[in-house]
Amino acid sequence: MAYIIKPLISEKMNNITEKSSTDRTFKAKTGAHKGEMVTKKAHAQYGFIVKPEANKLEIKAEVEAQYNVTVESVNTLRYAGKRSQRYTKAGLVRGQKNAFKKAIVTLKEGDTIDFYSNI
Repeated sequence: MAYIIKPLISEKMNNITEKSSTDRTFKAKTGAHKGEMVTKKAHAQYGFIVKPEANKLEIKAEVEAQYNVTVESVNTLRYAGKRSQRYTKAGLVRGQKNAFKKAIVTLKEGDTIDFYSNI
């Protein structure tokens, strides 16, 4: 069953992916030298809109099968539908945006997904 609705291709998600897939230098809190700088290779993270009934194991299996990568971890977030209202000539119009579930998938070091290759 297909649990992935669509990949998240937005400016915010692209920044997260680019930031997480480059080398980051930070100060180590432990170690012999207090101010020692350590370079850490982060893993690539990608976002997907998924069906609300999908669990982490199903999302992991589908991403691995569809994109031929190794998934290290999956984080999921549920977003409630936002209520909105506006005043028009016809009066007060009320509505609600759809609720959705988002999955942030962390891949094994060296694996990447290219969403733009099919365009």
